[in-house]
Amino acid sequence: MKTYRITLLRGDGIGPEIVREAVKVLDTTAAAFGFSVEYTEALLGGCAIDATGVPLPEETIASCKASDSVLLGAVGGPKWDTQPGNNRPEAGLLGIRGALGLFANLRPAVIFEPLRSASPLKEEIIGDAMDIMIVRELTGGIYFGKRGSLEENGVAAAFDTEQYSVTEIERIGRVAFEMAMKRSKRLTSVDKANVLESSRLWRKTMIALSEEYPEVELNHLYVDNCAMQLVRDPKQFDVIVTSNIFGDILSDEASMISGSIGMLASASLNSTKLGLYEPIHGSAPDIAGKGIANPLATILSVAMMLRYSLDEPKAAEAIETAVAQVLQTTRTPDIWTEGTRKVTTEEMGDAVCALIGK
Repeated sequence: MKTYRITLLRGDGIGPEIVREAVKVLDTTAAAFGFSVEYTEALLGGCAIDATGVPLPEETIASCKASDSVLLGAVGGPKWDTQPGNNRPEAGLLGIRGALGLFANLRPAVIFEPLRSASPLKEEIIGDAMDIMIVRELTGGIYFGKRGSLEENGVAAAFDTEQYSVTEIERIGRVAFEMAMKRSKRLTSVDKANVLESSRLWRKTMIALSEEYPEVELNHLYVDNCAMQLVRDPKQFDVIVTSNIFGDILSDEASMISGSIGMLASASLNSTKLGLYEPIHGSAPDIAGKGIANPLATILSVAMMLRYSLDEPKAAEAIETAVAQVLQTTRTPDIWTEGTRKVTTEEMGDAVCALIGK
């Protein structure tokens, strides 16, 4: 029997609750598909600050590197807002991405049929289905560039630097082109090449890289136009590739188009298939401990883990199918509608488990 080693980073706020349900679903899936899972717990974010004084202990990095994959809940909360920038929970998240070389962030934006009415867009705009994969560069750009504070003529100022190399752009570009090859062979590269030098290099590099993928139709959009097009006609998109900051913004926009940010999973991958999997929503400290958090984004992150890091595509499909079936009758409060059963976080996990493999 194959055994996979998973590091759990439960994190802050609702993180421990949603990870607990995701683990339950993963264990149920493992039993149904003939593999086993061994877990190691580690600290990241605010809980790490409380226990060790820093958001990313060295022990956490070592545990993640020794694992086949990593599952993260969420980090952050007002409790740690007074921490300096380099010691906030979010610094731990950026740090683990850098330490593991997680340069490629995959964020699918999919509308499950039972949730079509939850989208703020009209059904005729959504079309028959919406299934977008956003490929976001994760370890470069403005979030990792030079930054600082200064004083000019007695006035406080600050700066953050957007910088990309050809190597970084080619690396994320190949991930996007390969993803497009497995889908409809359409790729949209998003930049701001009319203004930014870094974006001009981004576009030039993507065009050169496209020669290696003649079957893929490559087009380019400025980020402001892409943001508009996502709400005007989302079905025109299949795979979108873009920089760190643009991807951060556009993927959150796409999440709301799909009906609920509580439904969207993500994968962050390095060149060796080691991945960190997490929901894209935050730690929601205002509802922590109330048993009402939606665990489905974390459960769907487990499905992505099985597909992209553990090479268990049938198990991944079983989870995704179970989630689609559950949504027909059962909802947590954030997505509840009349005629469906309102359930707790734990009950939602149990409902998914009951349908695995059926």
